[in-house]
Amino acid sequence: MKSFSVLFILVLAVACDAAPPAPGTPALAVGAQEKIKDDFEKENPKWKFAEGKWERRGGVLAQTAETQPWAVAILEDKMFSDVDVSIRVKPLSGKEDQTGGIIFRVKDAKNYYLVRSNGLEDNYRLYTMLDGKRSQIASTKVSPPKVGEWHTLRVVAQGKKIQAYINDNLLIDHEDGTFADGYVGVWTKADSVTEFDDLEATGTASK
Repeated sequence: MKSFSVLFILVLAVACDAAPPAPGTPALAVGAQEKIKDDFEKENPKWKFAEGKWERRGGVLAQTAETQPWAVAILEDKMFSDVDVSIRVKPLSGKEDQTGGIIFRVKDAKNYYLVRSNGLEDNYRLYTMLDGKRSQIASTKVSPPKVGEWHTLRVVAQGKKIQAYINDNLLIDHEDGTFADGYVGVWTKADSVTEFDDLEATGTASK
């Protein structure tokens, strides 16, 4: 029975990974009524560092301390409904995880959407975070980002439709109505040491 249970869990985990959207899938586009940018060259008091050890160094934002289960930074500037947000991410180290992610439609440090890459795993995943409980809602196979190299994460959310990219490659096309609007921010997990740069968000501001 135990062997069967383990096999079932493994099969279920594999089944959660889907192929990337087919070529020709229409790309979402949101209006650019409002725009925010941060290149992390100077202090920005609108950032709220809810968990983790975050610091600006050499023109980037870095999360440098092990944080269980995850480190969360929220840019409490504009709240967006429809939003197109991107950021450059560079994993530096981590034995348990080498993650970097975008959080969007953020209500607070325990309620938001998350899309993340992981240098130790061959997947790119979209989650909901509800009252601090993370639930995977979409996943696809990718080549793990290399340590010490930059890659760009991007998410476009229009109504219930969500599309997620790595380096301009559309990898996730999903629908979910858990959150309608909120802030944007960044995220890491466990012992990940990760740098972030060049955050941009455009869209329809709800506040």
